[in-house]
Amino acid sequence: MSTDQDLEPRIDCTVDADGRVVFGLRPAPADPDARLLLALRPAKGEPERVTVTRLLDLGPADGTHRRTAVLPVAQRLPEGRWDLYLVPEPDGDRQRARPGPRDLRALVDGAARDRSAPVAARVPYVTKGGFLALRTWLRDAHAEAGRITFGDGTMTVEARLHGAELTPGAVVRLRLRGAGTALSAEVRAAGDRRSLSFTADLADLAAPAATARSGRCVWDVFVRPGGTAPPARVGRFLDDVADRKDIQVYPEIPVGETLVRPYYTVDNDLSVVVARTG
Repeated sequence: MSTDQDLEPRIDCTVDADGRVVFGLRPAPADPDARLLLALRPAKGEPERVTVTRLLDLGPADGTHRRTAVLPVAQRLPEGRWDLYLVPEPDGDRQRARPGPRDLRALVDGAARDRSAPVAARVPYVTKGGFLALRTWLRDAHAEAGRITFGDGTMTVEARLHGAELTPGAVVRLRLRGAGTALSAEVRAAGDRRSLSFTADLADLAAPAATARSGRCVWDVFVRPGGTAPPARVGRFLDDVADRKDIQVYPEIPVGETLVRPYYTVDNDLSVVVARTG
């Protein structure tokens, strides 16, 4: 017995190491002017607005009764979440697309390749509703987080800078969300001027929670490369994981009457949350 999902278009996709995405649609729409539509979803909590869209041409059907569309590397997409639709004919109603197979193998070791500015990443994923979507990042510079370790009341973070190079005067800034407070940490830079690490004192991070009305505070982490270069957010998105927050979870570290825990935000950026236990 067929279901509504059986009648919906399905799109498989392959991403290469440079970020080129090939979408394959089955069944192949009959109209030669059918298009694939990418629509930028408003951020959570934001009101509906005029939708930002991109239209991709579909090539002719191949031997497997599939039509393909290509999102080239040169076509930069604003950062966010893009929903995919089939537009089966000119001026036709768009149809939401279900996912087929996703080949993301080329993205797995993406953090090992140096990126120039602007730093762009694209990761296809399946939404909670079971539809195909594309998560994109686009930044002037980015610090890709690596290993995070704890010891002797400190937290040490390793990272690699993309889209910029470390120069004399480079520093890490941890900014207290919702306030003007910031902590600085020394950058230990490697000879390639990209790899770095820094260490933050957990007691310093925990201190604001003691007087916060909510008993909680959050620190966002940035690298200032030095010179006139703008700060680069520390995060992790140069691989095949679209949503890291609930996948890569760090332990809570007791510090006095607080618990300190680094975590990845909904945008895969690195932050540190501190909460009072009493």
